[in-house]
Amino acid sequence: MTVYGFHASHEQVPPADLLAAVVRAEGAGFTAAMCSDHFSPWSVRQGESGFAWSWLGAALQATGRIPFGVVNAPGQRYHPAIVAQAIGSLAAMYPGRFWAALGSGEASNEHITGDRWPRKDVRNARLRECVDIIRALLRGEEVSHDGLVTVDRARLWTRPETVPPLVGAACSEATARWCAEWADGLITVNAPRETLRRIVDAYRSAGGAGRLHLQVHLSWAPDLGTAQELAHDQWRTNVHGPPASWDLDSAELFDNVSEHVSPDRVAESVNISDDLGRHAAWLQEYADLGFDAVMLHHVGKEQSAFIDAFGAKVLPQLDVTRPPAAVAEGVR
Repeated sequence: MTVYGFHASHEQVPPADLLAAVVRAEGAGFTAAMCSDHFSPWSVRQGESGFAWSWLGAALQATGRIPFGVVNAPGQRYHPAIVAQAIGSLAAMYPGRFWAALGSGEASNEHITGDRWPRKDVRNARLRECVDIIRALLRGEEVSHDGLVTVDRARLWTRPETVPPLVGAACSEATARWCAEWADGLITVNAPRETLRRIVDAYRSAGGAGRLHLQVHLSWAPDLGTAQELAHDQWRTNVHGPPASWDLDSAELFDNVSEHVSPDRVAESVNISDDLGRHAAWLQEYADLGFDAVMLHHVGKEQSAFIDAFGAKVLPQLDVTRPPAAVAEGVR
């Protein structure tokens, strides 16, 4: 049985509107939620970038019981001790309702520090240091560390009783295998089914434990043309794979390199249809691949119609009965 959740895109929607949307999503039957953590949107047209951690506290309080996650990149924009403190405080206030996915980041968010943007292998090494630091702090240890990041006698004074899951973020088989060494679960984004199957297999065959999360980009409207136009307007800057998605450092650059991206190209990355039954079938396919949690990201700025339609017509076709508390399983 798979959890179907609402993805809150801070790059596109003002935080107050996202707060209303996630409350509406819970009422409509979504059983989980997550959000992005960006300093910059992917496009000038998207035009937002609220602070995820402030929003998470409000969202956890405003909703009744659904679990939340966030994808964060410690090591440059965030010192790992600060990330550990943020995770610890939210998990202490809302036991069993919070998890964090950790990744190596994108230059569009991290360049603001003025520090050099490292190579991918260096970013992965830095992330691994941060993961070990964050986990040790959440266990109550005092941490000093000298490496790609520096920590001096850090200790968390406010901690949850149980360390929440630290999930690995991966978009390739190689990264999924690497995440299996340290992660309490995996999160990836929608891709061709065979690609997703290989990512899942790479993580599991390398010994990866915990829950598998999938963030699904979709566009729905009552007519197909509107759904296609919406996806092309809002998400054509997000069709570029690595290294462009890692290394471009501004919304303006993403817009420049995406000027001639076609609607057909966008449809390779976004599930676009006016047919709610087709969307339900896509989501069932992801569950059949073994994903425990599927987070739905409607790529439009206006979320209400999507939430209402999927709550009334899509979620009832799917098995959404797994208790949200199961998110806390599998912690190292």
